[in-house]
Amino acid sequence: MTTQTISLSPSAAARVAAIAARQAKPAILRLSVEGGGCSGFQYKFGLADAPDGEDIVAETDGVRLVVDPVSLDLVAGAVVDYVESLGGAAFKVENPQAASGCGCGASFSV
Repeated sequence: MTTQTISLSPSAAARVAAIAARQAKPAILRLSVEGGGCSGFQYKFGLADAPDGEDIVAETDGVRLVVDPVSLDLVAGAVVDYVESLGGAAFKVENPQAASGCGCGASFSV
């Protein structure tokens, strides 16, 4: 059995830590995948109070990224990054499982 991994970039970890501190919550970012979006699946982000029992947990600079096992099948090997550009700032998932994605990067297909 191979281990599927996911990771959080240092810039994403710093942004999660800042948001969590402002909201007085633990620095835990939950990534899940839902059906929908213009390409079939869409990423959903939110702060979590704690990991659930079966979550896969990755940690960067004291910030945890948690993913449920079902979503992990669709994002295994991905890196969650935080990017700032002239067009705005957002979390971005660099997903090797995605066969295609939409222009805004919020949805993908496998």
